[in-house]
Amino acid sequence: MRPAQSLVFVLGLLTACEPNANIDPVTVQWMDWPAEVNAGQPFRTRLVVWSVCALNPQFRAGASADQSAVTFAPYFLVANDQIECLTERTRALLALIAIDTAGTAPGLVALSARSYEMRAPTLAFTLSAGAQNLSVSKFGVVVVRPSGADTSRRNAAGYVNVERDSLNCARVRPMGLYAPNAALVLEDQADTAGLSAAFVNGSLHTVTVPVCGERRVFHRVTPG
Repeated sequence: MRPAQSLVFVLGLLTACEPNANIDPVTVQWMDWPAEVNAGQPFRTRLVVWSVCALNPQFRAGASADQSAVTFAPYFLVANDQIECLTERTRALLALIAIDTAGTAPGLVALSARSYEMRAPTLAFTLSAGAQNLSVSKFGVVVVRPSGADTSRRNAAGYVNVERDSLNCARVRPMGLYAPNAALVLEDQADTAGLSAAFVNGSLHTVTVPVCGERRVFHRVTPG
């Protein structure tokens, strides 16, 4: 089953299971997850998603897995009698705010070490013509081992902006996430080209020598 078809299928099932609520699908701006996991072990995945305009929305990560990938199809459940945004300005502001949340990926099968793709819908899709336009992008991979997985490192990917703090330290911030501690220190302080509104891949790991006073840093592995 193709990724886009799989996502439509999942959303169709969700609609059938939630007859008293509307489903508002959202894109993933940022994702990070364990670089390695043991076979059969569910694992927690951080998801940064766009917010929605609704009263008390309930988030669902929409995680599923097949023989090649883990796919998140995140959405919010909103009541049928939801309160609409009061103004166009409110709606526009909410469209620029992301929410830091998480989802649990199901345990994966591996008779020997192998990798699965990590997928989710991104900025590339539109809802103008309905759910049939939903598509997913590859964020990276997770290595699954029968046992002995190294849990010290997390893979990470998503849309970011680069910024510098008062000490001129370069950091990347998941797009739309404004919490003070949301920006991640770049391990390579000189590698900032093309990081404005860019999709980047990398990993989060602990370094021996602190960078900008921090030991947990983002290591960029591909261009934005």
